[in-house]
Amino acid sequence: MELDSHLVGSGLKEYRKEIGWRETMNYAAAVGDNNSCYFDDEQLDGIIAPPMFCVAVTWPVTEKLDEFLEPGLLPAEISATKVHYTEHIEFHRPVKPGDILAVKGKIAAILPHRAGAHIIIRYDVSDDRGKPVFTEHIGALLRNVKCTDSGRGDETLPPVPACGSKSGSIWEATLPVDPMSPFIYDGCTNIFFPIHTSKQFAKMVGLPGIILQGTATLAFAVKELINREAGGNPRCLKVLSCRFTGMVIPGTEIRIQLIDKINRENDKELFFAVTNSEGRKAISNGYALIKKHPCFLSA
Repeated sequence: MELDSHLVGSGLKEYRKEIGWRETMNYAAAVGDNNSCYFDDEQLDGIIAPPMFCVAVTWPVTEKLDEFLEPGLLPAEISATKVHYTEHIEFHRPVKPGDILAVKGKIAAILPHRAGAHIIIRYDVSDDRGKPVFTEHIGALLRNVKCTDSGRGDETLPPVPACGSKSGSIWEATLPVDPMSPFIYDGCTNIFFPIHTSKQFAKMVGLPGIILQGTATLAFAVKELINREAGGNPRCLKVLSCRFTGMVIPGTEIRIQLIDKINRENDKELFFAVTNSEGRKAISNGYALIKKHPCFLSA
């Protein structure tokens, strides 16, 4: 199968979603994040969604990408080859229960890759007042799909600072991944893909068995970053970025490492990685920008 970059700039049909408190709480529960910001509805400002809940907002579009484009632009057989490869989210303010969100997307870039083609979708998500809530650049690797030209759109993607540290870590956290984690994450987030819940399907596509969702692995890391580096305040997370580069097998452990940190007066940059039980990086090039003061308001 082949694809060229003429699709860059193509818009997606708008998707709208009303956010309920059960789904925001369920997302936090799925990754064992008991932060009171997500559960204590007696707080003056109410509860907010975990930062990674953003991927659940846009998933219905990503899952059926070909259906949100003009018919025939991206054949279903090509869309079916996609695997989550890169993630970048800029948080303008937290998602809250009661929000009515409009998801507007476009194809931001198509780039050649040694394993196929790298397609990046930009989602601009706003509330019913037209105020921005978050901007997501989600990249998928189209496996064994050849990009027939040199690609387009790379220069429009948000820049991510490079980590200066080559080895070692500032802190580490080792977390067990329960064998039921993929099923719980699937059921609590409605982010469904059968490689995470069906042994038969996973093996049919060449995997050793069920693997943990990449966004679940990232959510585990975000929980540690917020608790250790943002004083437990998720409103302080401004930017999150990474590449998904390895598998996590349920029933094993992951190791979250803060590799480097740059402290400034008003913010700090965090560089992190997540390794699997074999010592291979499941998440590479992890980056988070934490705002110290002021942090986000809850609405």
